[in-house]
Amino acid sequence: MTVPMAVPQTLLAATALLGVAAATRPSVRRGRELRRARALFADGSATGVRFPLLPARLREAAGRLLVAARGRRELWCLPAGCAVCLLGGSFLPLLMAGAAVPLMRRWLAARLRRRERERREDAVIELCGAVAGDLRAGRQPGEALVAAPGDALGASWPAVTAAARFGGDVPAALREAGLQPGAEGLTGVAACWQVAVDGGAGLAAGLERVGAALAAERDQREDLHAQLAGTRSTAVMLALLPVLALLMGSAMGADPLRVLFHTPAGLGCLALGGLLEYAGLLWTRRIVCAAGGREE
Repeated sequence: MTVPMAVPQTLLAATALLGVAAATRPSVRRGRELRRARALFADGSATGVRFPLLPARLREAAGRLLVAARGRRELWCLPAGCAVCLLGGSFLPLLMAGAAVPLMRRWLAARLRRRERERREDAVIELCGAVAGDLRAGRQPGEALVAAPGDALGASWPAVTAAARFGGDVPAALREAGLQPGAEGLTGVAACWQVAVDGGAGLAAGLERVGAALAAERDQREDLHAQLAGTRSTAVMLALLPVLALLMGSAMGADPLRVLFHTPAGLGCLALGGLLEYAGLLWTRRIVCAAGGREE
């Protein structure tokens, strides 16, 4: 199957429209960025590059895609699929890229949640150290808790500071804030606070023990992740070997993309290879998650 000369502009327009449909949200700020992108693609004054051969609608669609891609990195799968589509002369890579967008979105969201969890864990450890230090310096528990840094602990933290400032139930507020992923250590802080209020035990010593235990657990988890880094690197390298094989075949003049996308045997190999690639990555991910003792 051959692709006519008019297909590249059609593919680019379809890619832009797919990106816009997946990423458009009503926002005043995005409207301002869209006007800036329109100006950029209209005369290229921001980059010094002009696009006189592109139609106005295509320039506008490309500007929308650029604005959407700034906040949604998973949309970069579409230009990559479009490039392979043009090289292989088949629409199949573009369809595969469209199917990869939600998968990439899930992976990016999971990575963002993991980073937020780690940030909350560090914030709890810092909170324990700061409150314990203020208590050692002679501050009252409520004042020390209000002055402690807690911005990274999420939207539940203002309720904790309000309870400490106005004489509310601080342990209950701490337990409520500890329900967030990564902030589970606040449950131990709440227990120390409750024991100090009811039994008169030293709150500073208890918080120091909680902070030390949380720091030791974090250090152990980081060491485990460092040991598993080699396994992850090996999995990524093995996953990229088919791409390297395609590049080597193209350099030798074998035209592997034409074989993959335009022959029954190539389509079968592409489907089987994709399934095996996905199964291998999933298997490696399960092994790493099981060794790490938590969901990635």
